[in-house]
Amino acid sequence: MIRITDALLGEHGVIYPLLDHLAGTPFTSAAEARTQAALLAAGLASHAQIEDELLFAQLEGHLGTEAGPLVVMRREHEEIENVLAHLEKTDAPGEARQLATHLVQLARQHFAKEEQVLFPMAEEILGDEGLRRLGEEWAKRRVSP
Repeated sequence: MIRITDALLGEHGVIYPLLDHLAGTPFTSAAEARTQAALLAAGLASHAQIEDELLFAQLEGHLGTEAGPLVVMRREHEEIENVLAHLEKTDAPGEARQLATHLVQLARQHFAKEEQVLFPMAEEILGDEGLRRLGEEWAKRRVSP
């Protein structure tokens, strides 16, 4: 069975090309930007929800909820969601480009923190068995109903 950290890394691997596409798209209209943002939002929202509900929830007892990496990660999830929401509503192509650029930077920085700090920390704290148990739950949630 897959470990949740490996599954989430795989999801990052799917999202990176979407971020690259968004970063490289010269929007000719705000409607085009909104469409691209909506597609990206679907993947990012689902990814963040699983992280919050499975991995982060499991780490709370060890890392706390008042300060530290989980607080930062959750705050960044909210910031990414807020930028996506603005991008989905904008009517100005210039503003859409600025929001898209900011979103790509935020998401890449967030993923780097997870990959370099949080996931290794989770592997140390939860161990292989704990990560595999969470990976089973991840797989259940990823199966289409």
